[in-house]
Amino acid sequence: MATTTTSRILNRLIKCRNFRQFSKDVKYQKDPSKNLRLVAFGTCGICVGGISLWLRNKVDFGPALSSTVLALEPRQKQDDVYPVSDKEQRFQSFASRELDGQIYMTMQDFLESVTEENPRPRIGRFPLKKKDVDHMLDNTPKKRKATKDLFRSIWDKGVISYTEYLFLLCILTKPKAGYEIAFKMFDRDGNERIDRREFLLMEEIFRKKAEQDDEDEETVQETTLLRYFFGAKGKDTLDFNTFYTFMDNLQSEVLELEFYEFSKGMPRISEPEFAHVLLRYTHIDDDEREIFVKRVKERMPEEKGIDFQDFKDFLQFLNNLDDFEIVLKMYTFAERPITQEEFGRAVQVATGHKLHPHVVDTVFKIFDRDGDGKLSQQEFIGVMKNRVYRGFRGDSTSAKEYLRKPIGWAGFKACVKKELKHAR
Repeated sequence: MATTTTSRILNRLIKCRNFRQFSKDVKYQKDPSKNLRLVAFGTCGICVGGISLWLRNKVDFGPALSSTVLALEPRQKQDDVYPVSDKEQRFQSFASRELDGQIYMTMQDFLESVTEENPRPRIGRFPLKKKDVDHMLDNTPKKRKATKDLFRSIWDKGVISYTEYLFLLCILTKPKAGYEIAFKMFDRDGNERIDRREFLLMEEIFRKKAEQDDEDEETVQETTLLRYFFGAKGKDTLDFNTFYTFMDNLQSEVLELEFYEFSKGMPRISEPEFAHVLLRYTHIDDDEREIFVKRVKERMPEEKGIDFQDFKDFLQFLNNLDDFEIVLKMYTFAERPITQEEFGRAVQVATGHKLHPHVVDTVFKIFDRDGDGKLSQQEFIGVMKNRVYRGFRGDSTSAKEYLRKPIGWAGFKACVKKELKHAR
């Protein structure tokens, strides 16, 4: 009886437009004792259902439980209103710290923003005091201790500003050949070193729109990244080798997180899991993605698996996609379909690195629509460009919808409805 009533209340809650309508439904029950039992069972049902769905889907209850959470609401100036970009919206939704009215990400927030669909559950943002930030900065690792788990080692004991977030996103899409170009862009005086002032000036370019007047260098709130690069007094500088190592390590760290999310600690991921990773952040919707994955399962019934090094080589190759596209266009101009051997050679010409033949074979199985052994070139390039830029580039509506999937109470309701739909 209790289970039936709980299910009835939960279903009614989903169908009702808001809690007021739900309360109204309860109010007009004839028997007061039934009202009490109805509310009790309903409350239990909501709690149990909410906890279960949160554990399964990581739904963010923040906006639902606190009217002060403005993670996805556009910020406004008093005298001006401007649209919020996809990047800024995602930064706001994942940033979990606030200091003097400004929001910041932790290193954990950043890693989750580039590897997770939705932010972790939280109620509001954690307010920081200056002494909290000072303590974080004092414990920032030294540059000489550069590792491939820098962000994971700092985790929630550091802060990142919005412009730094844009800078880090840019790093994730840069091919290794572009590291030197990026360094020279920061090195404005050409002395082969980047100082704090040059870094701050270049950071503003990533913002792409002036949200505030230019700040004096001395008034800029110090962050973990600034302390790591330029030391406690701000007098240290970055040479190219340090800059290169930082960019390469960050790419590796993010790819490790993505790989081990699917491998569950094992040394390899399956070919269908590899397909799932490639189709993330793309214009491919959920139903079509399942078609791609099913295609791989049918064509590769015996799983060999893909290890991290081969996985990393392919994902870093995607950062060279523009150069690779030039090679592909030569085959298109000659009206020749590209074979697996020619694909591997084209990658080597564009990047200088050789992909494992099994990885190339898996890619062909994913993007060979008619099973003739030839790659659907246009589809491959279009999908992979979305993947590289994690849905932020171009006018890919579906990819942007992926980034804008509802969270909080709206996400909870959407999740419940989806579960009920699949349960029928």
